[in-house]
Amino acid sequence: FNKVWEHWLGNIRPWCISRQLWWGHRIPVYYIEGSNEADFVVAKSEAEAYAIAQEKYGQDVKLRQDPDVLDTWFSSGLWPFSTLGWPDDTADLRRFYPTTVMETGYDIIFFWVARMVMQGLLFTNDIPFETIYLHGLVRDEHGKKMSKSTGNVIDPLEVTANYGTDALRFTLLTGGSPGNDMNLAVSKVESNRNFANKIWNVARFIVANLGKAEEGKREKGKGEKEELTAADVWILTRLREVTGQANRLLDAFNFGEAGGQGYDFLWGEFADWYIEIAKVQLNESASRAYMTLSVLQRVLDDGLRLLHPFIPFVTEETWQQLKAAFVASGLGIAPKGGWPEALIIADWPQSREVSEGQRGISAEFTRLQELISKIRAARAEAKVPPSKRIAATIVAGEKVKFARSQAGVIAALARIDSDNLAIVATADAPSNAVTISLGDYTIYLPLAGMVDLEKEKARLEKEAVNMAKEIKRLTGLLNSPFAQKAPAAVVQKEKDKLALLEKSSAEIAQRLAVM
Repeated sequence: FNKVWEHWLGNIRPWCISRQLWWGHRIPVYYIEGSNEADFVVAKSEAEAYAIAQEKYGQDVKLRQDPDVLDTWFSSGLWPFSTLGWPDDTADLRRFYPTTVMETGYDIIFFWVARMVMQGLLFTNDIPFETIYLHGLVRDEHGKKMSKSTGNVIDPLEVTANYGTDALRFTLLTGGSPGNDMNLAVSKVESNRNFANKIWNVARFIVANLGKAEEGKREKGKGEKEELTAADVWILTRLREVTGQANRLLDAFNFGEAGGQGYDFLWGEFADWYIEIAKVQLNESASRAYMTLSVLQRVLDDGLRLLHPFIPFVTEETWQQLKAAFVASGLGIAPKGGWPEALIIADWPQSREVSEGQRGISAEFTRLQELISKIRAARAEAKVPPSKRIAATIVAGEKVKFARSQAGVIAALARIDSDNLAIVATADAPSNAVTISLGDYTIYLPLAGMVDLEKEKARLEKEAVNMAKEIKRLTGLLNSPFAQKAPAAVVQKEKDKLALLEKSSAEIAQRLAVM
């Protein structure tokens, strides 16, 4: 866009400034009646025009103002300062001019943006803004320009009536990237309406469980305090990371990606994972329920603040309902600094540094999520009904203590019978069992009668081939100049990845030998 800007300003050509319209700034040109249009004066008012004309053409002169108006861009070019009281020296003009950011479409860089800069320099001797943020154009879902003749125009009033203002706003904000056109599909607006509903339902779940923490409040008052679980540490760590990422993206004007971070975190991590874990923790004890509700409040409160610029109405209403419920509960759970009057004036979330200890626990829990996802995938492949709980043996090696502390979470989220869940440091591979290898973990699922062992063998062989390819790639990478040039932390990460793959590959080979 810099080239477009430089091209227009470097190749100035004559431009017709008149338009035959009813509305606009009338051209301040006054013609001498009875002469050709070569005789004219330019003035700010009719009185000033007469004074100039009489001095130039004599006292007996009649004037006729040009009936046309100026091109609309000349009028709109005054916008940055005319809206603030210019030409008077107002308090608003002194405070808000020049502004910092001008946001507009890339298609009117010269027509509007350049005119604002030109007239700002001419009339105020200053540029009207420091930064120009250019968004793309909204096209239909196939990338075609919307037009009535084509019949592909999406009526925003109709869309908001069906799916809500927030859903359309969020779609437009997150659906494109700076300077690039976006293809708007109504199905995407519908999906984002579902996201708004998800936010509301998460808040309802939290409010519905406030009663479980009453006894926990009394225990807390006695000085007893439950420690954060691994899931608590993980979600709070992710909140800090997402907050930092969102703030960096907003500072860089990557609004779409910032909104996407909030979407992925609140739905994909908070709702899909932590809320399901909270259902387990809320029923463990009153003190655990209290701590869990404290975490739920903190995460949703900050999440709503991060999403408020994107989804203002639903987040404000959800936040007000959340605030009212927590205040009425008397639990004493509240944001740091208390509840502000409204979300729109609440402090913006700031990221705090994540300690190495928190990062380590979070990484352990992330691996546990992978384990649960693998078990779910194996169940689905074997067509095990969601309601049926199965047995499982998890060989965790040095991670056995951590894995045992998460037995309740594993059983609940992977649909495993807790009475038939064995978590051990070592174990021989049983026959007729589905095997899942994941770094430090090996999971055996005795799905005899539920799974085709020949297919299971073929699956393991395919996985072994893919692992061998990745091991070869990583080995080559670590033996290349990359190992000397890349930062030590990056190299170590690749080494750790290779070590885990080699371990998993050996376990799969052992399993295939048994089969």
